[in-house]
Amino acid sequence: MSTTVQTATDVRPFHVDTPDEVLDDLRRRVAATKWPEKETVADQSQGVPLALIQELARHWATEYDWRKCEAALKALPQFITEIDGLDIHFIHVRSQHEDALPLIVNHGWPGSIIEQLKIIGPLTDPTAHGGRAADAFDVVIPSMPGYGFSGKPTSTGWGPERMGRAWAELMNRLGYTRYVAQGGDWGAFVVDQMGLQAPGGLLAIHTNYPGSVPADVYGVLIAGGPAPSSLSAEEQRAYEQLDTTLKQKVAYARYMAARPQTLYGVADSPVGLAAWLLDHDDGGGQPAAAVVAALSRTTSATGELTRDEILDNITLFWLSNTGVSASRLYWEYKGGFWDAKGVSIPVAVSVFPGEAYQAPRSWVEQAYPNLIYFNEVDKGGHFAAWEQPQLFSEEIRAAFRSLR
Repeated sequence: MSTTVQTATDVRPFHVDTPDEVLDDLRRRVAATKWPEKETVADQSQGVPLALIQELARHWATEYDWRKCEAALKALPQFITEIDGLDIHFIHVRSQHEDALPLIVNHGWPGSIIEQLKIIGPLTDPTAHGGRAADAFDVVIPSMPGYGFSGKPTSTGWGPERMGRAWAELMNRLGYTRYVAQGGDWGAFVVDQMGLQAPGGLLAIHTNYPGSVPADVYGVLIAGGPAPSSLSAEEQRAYEQLDTTLKQKVAYARYMAARPQTLYGVADSPVGLAAWLLDHDDGGGQPAAAVVAALSRTTSATGELTRDEILDNITLFWLSNTGVSASRLYWEYKGGFWDAKGVSIPVAVSVFPGEAYQAPRSWVEQAYPNLIYFNEVDKGGHFAAWEQPQLFSEEIRAAFRSLR
């Protein structure tokens, strides 16, 4: 008789299997929600409107089917491995095409691996999605610590810097000696850190949420001052977008950065969790205009975001009880958000029109002196991979084509 001894560096298969009673309890809790009165304004300035969240809750409790999302997840190769003392969950899909370029994709908040599911096919099997075999990727999508099926940190220190080192270790553990990295939202901060750390094998990064604001301009922005007179028209527009975001749209971020543990309500109430996750902004509003539009979209032949996909992500947060643990990332991070970080390795940037700000090329070229790709896209926003998966995939192919 032989036995297998597992070590901390082992990569172990992972399978999603949600008990029926857990889903029954979720529906019961949603149906039993104690509602407040309607907001006293005709817009969304007081938060997520009552009618919007009540309709979503009705659908969640009576019609939504988590098993469809679970089946999609079960169809993907998923794994767990321990890195730096924490279990890290990840999806790993190898392309059937030779010489596929390994790519690690980073999600953000209030997202999860759910955001990236629709880009796996176009990236790993480009010939089935209007691309060339030469543009194929092996795709690795980790769940950030405290998110989804990854472990929850029990001590401090898991910020973007540590995640960057963990992702480099993950790619090394998977046997990749050359690879690229992509990120948006918090994932953009992680890939910026990877760019600063420049681990062996990392060829380049792609970001759709670039840290590009020059230091002197960023100082004025954070201080709440007017835009410097030296800015071009494009730079002035970007400054005003960020100024509006700072002054009107990031109360949720400030709270999580200060008191994440106090968010007990999101662990106890599914609707409380849903409202909290919905109240993220984009360039079109808060809640994000793309998300509000998706809540009225039941299907999409072109891959646009739908109501059930929004609920897939919220339900994953609920089932994994990660509302609070995910929020702690804001507390952990003490750096700047949109400022240039000093990345010197090759960088590709895609600018989406619905993002919180449209980074001007002039700023991007200063922030990333080794810029290998820059494009202003005509559709999509903050949740670009979720909103426009085909277009986003085409951006990734073009961004890294020169490195093959």
